[in-house]
Amino acid sequence: MQLPTDIKYEYVSSQELPLLDLSSNSPLSFPLTLTDGKTIATVGDAADYLSSLNPDQREKSCWRIAIRMLNNALQEPSYLKAATMSFQTALVLDGILASPHPLDNH
Repeated sequence: MQLPTDIKYEYVSSQELPLLDLSSNSPLSFPLTLTDGKTIATVGDAADYLSSLNPDQREKSCWRIAIRMLNNALQEPSYLKAATMSFQTALVLDGILASPHPLDNH
């Protein structure tokens, strides 16, 4: 699955708040640093990373969830934090997230 690199969705909430945009340059809820030193900081970075997964990785449930949650966030920007956390979880489960590991303090 390859996510588009430049996506812009708009929505109006039930309370008629201003339109919110989510694009490839939109920051994730928090940056994710990988063991190779690369940082995934934007929606575009995440989409690029997901598009580089091989078919076996894409079949793993953690990555299927991360892909689905990013797609949901593109449709509804309020899901961006959940999408970032799902992405972080997949990175942790694959041993790719750099230390400090989120579970090291437990």
